[in-house]
Amino acid sequence: MTNQLITVSEAKAIINRLPLTPQTVLTSLPAAAGSVLAQDLHALIDIPAFNQSGMDGYAFAFADLDTYNHSLQIVSKIAAGSGERITLQPGQAARVFTGAPLPEGSDTVVMQENTTINNGQLYITQPTLQKGDNFRPAGSEIQKGQLALSKGTVITPGTIGFLAGMGYAQVPVYAPPKIALLVTGDELQSPGTPLQYGQVYEATSVMLEALLLQMGITVTTTYVPDSLDATIAALDSALQQADIILLTGGVSVGEFDFVVRAAQSCGVQQLFHRVLQRPGKPLYAGVKLEKTVIGLPGNPSSVLTCFYQYVWPLLRKLTGHNDQLQQLQAPLAGPHRKPHALRHFLKGQYANGRVTLLPAQESYRMRSFAVANCLVELPEPAATYEENDLVHLYLLPQYG
Repeated sequence: MTNQLITVSEAKAIINRLPLTPQTVLTSLPAAAGSVLAQDLHALIDIPAFNQSGMDGYAFAFADLDTYNHSLQIVSKIAAGSGERITLQPGQAARVFTGAPLPEGSDTVVMQENTTINNGQLYITQPTLQKGDNFRPAGSEIQKGQLALSKGTVITPGTIGFLAGMGYAQVPVYAPPKIALLVTGDELQSPGTPLQYGQVYEATSVMLEALLLQMGITVTTTYVPDSLDATIAALDSALQQADIILLTGGVSVGEFDFVVRAAQSCGVQQLFHRVLQRPGKPLYAGVKLEKTVIGLPGNPSSVLTCFYQYVWPLLRKLTGHNDQLQQLQAPLAGPHRKPHALRHFLKGQYANGRVTLLPAQESYRMRSFAVANCLVELPEPAATYEENDLVHLYLLPQYG
């Protein structure tokens, strides 16, 4: 175990190399929305499963039009859902409705608006009608056994409609990991209750629970008193139940910071502790068997910055997503002085091809994060940036 500071790139590489295996689960279609398919899916049936009418109208053989001078005998009526099998003879037509199975011997459907009926005879008045109009051949959408969706497909409402139409009721998807969130700090008070002197409202768990919910992941939150024994007990319990344990606060080297000592006591192998960045310098990561422990700072702004840089990519990978935060370069809308040699992640507003660094960048302040849509990354050397200097930024996920 070492407390040597490492670079952001080294910390990200360590996280990326974690030998984590995504798990799969069979879930119902409505519950699968937003998940990722864990295997290829093939069509269970032909879609449509039979020759199907695309309109309310009349079905017939197109070749009969000239032979019978656009006058055909109506011999049957077929509604959607009908199980009756009908075969048309030459010169015959059938009244059909949208979605109805078409009779054998038909290859065209004329819309009812383009017909007249007289004494059971159908007269077609559409001169532009072509063979195959309004006729949906069996298997024209997809044929039984054909690849329907590939492994790695993100399931959308449209995906669900497609799968349901083939008869799927459940699908295999990557399961969200079990996450335990341990929030440390005796000074924390739940929002909605009166504050005592010296207390602050606890915003981190509310923020992370909302963010994880947007990712399709639920979390179990535990509030941990500032004591070594309590931190050890909470971490030991979380290691038995969760795949990933996130801790907030208590990760520095102060007298009341117990996370690193508790992790050591619980047999967690430290991967790194402290990163050359601001905010989030005391960031911690460790493993125990297949469990991952990440100690985040205490200030909410630092927590969210570190989450987007280290935890968000890890969770996307575990849930089968191949995306990462979108990165790009953009010119600064104004000058900025960076006085520290650490790598900085600053809240920004990217619009119209330019990025504005927001005020209130201190780690205890959330006002800038409330309106930020990106994180601007400024590398280690202290530097002065001028207007229009190109900077690297990460676009934050947008929800709504």
